[in-house]
Amino acid sequence: MAKFALGLMSGTSADGLTVCAVSLRPFKVLHFKNYAYPPALQQKLLNAFSLRAPELSALHFELGRLYALTVRKFLKTFHLSSRDLLVIGSHGQTVYHGPHDTIPNTLQIGEPSFLATAFGKPVVSDFRPADIALGGEGAPLIPFFDEYIWGRSAPKILLNVGGISNFSVVGKGLKTFGFDAGPGNTLIDLAAQQLLHKPFDKNGQTAAKGTPDKTLVRRLLRQKYFVQKPPKSLDKNAFGTTYLQKYFPFNRFACAADCLATLTYFTAAAVAQAVTDFVPASCQKELVVSGGGCYNKTLLVYLQELLPHLKITTTLSYGIDPQAKESAAFTLLAWLALNKRPNHCPRATGAVRTAILGKISL
Repeated sequence: MAKFALGLMSGTSADGLTVCAVSLRPFKVLHFKNYAYPPALQQKLLNAFSLRAPELSALHFELGRLYALTVRKFLKTFHLSSRDLLVIGSHGQTVYHGPHDTIPNTLQIGEPSFLATAFGKPVVSDFRPADIALGGEGAPLIPFFDEYIWGRSAPKILLNVGGISNFSVVGKGLKTFGFDAGPGNTLIDLAAQQLLHKPFDKNGQTAAKGTPDKTLVRRLLRQKYFVQKPPKSLDKNAFGTTYLQKYFPFNRFACAADCLATLTYFTAAAVAQAVTDFVPASCQKELVVSGGGCYNKTLLVYLQELLPHLKITTTLSYGIDPQAKESAAFTLLAWLALNKRPNHCPRATGAVRTAILGKISL
């Protein structure tokens, strides 16, 4: 059997773990699967930033043990042998991201030793701290991958809509850059859970029935983060419950559909403003969307409305499932780190130089 690498990604919404198997030469996604977290664990992860040290330490180990059990299931499902496994790249679960704090810091949990001991293979994890040590934001990390895959082709904007929206700008002759644009799915999901009693607004169906409050959105887009020049990145709680309650009180809207339409429009408008303000006109040709947000049809409609000159596609057009992209990226970052090769795009993070990111567990 051909050799392969594994990538593990747990995003800001903490809804589950995505595991991806990749062939590295040539780079190709072989298999991937999303494993939903039990609701109790999801809530624990979403509130992890407020835990006491003993509880956070226990969660760090609980998650690491779960990662190992999940990878074992994955290998069995797709008839893969750990003997052919080269390396595992594990992003971990971000608990807190504070690059602008008095002491810049970031914290991802999910103890990698469980993976290393279970499979006897090297595990690369904790990719962000080295970038912060070099004066960077610690995020975003995906622009390096985007350049590796798409950097020799026509200019593209690679947009990932997870809990937070972030994008990379890549293409032949360009200096790759990227940053967090603003909210992704988090605000929409929180509202759907409270208004619809559903985990999310599937396909943007409810939002499609509403009318967005564009005046409110335009006012919010004057806030400091949206006008700040990159490099810049966001903590997952920047657009969380507190923000929702402050700026989108439900009694402001005539119905749930109007609220969800406004939140969806807000996500699209933040991306559109970031493209307009910070992406050179010559690079504004194609927007390639990935992440769970690419299945929100109403979001894609709003993006096309706000960026009519762009061709909007998804990574599926290029052979990478939109939900597999980030986990696939960490296979590449891990493989390069293991081989002592740079896996870092300092233009996206603001770090002073290129580095090899990640810590290796054997």
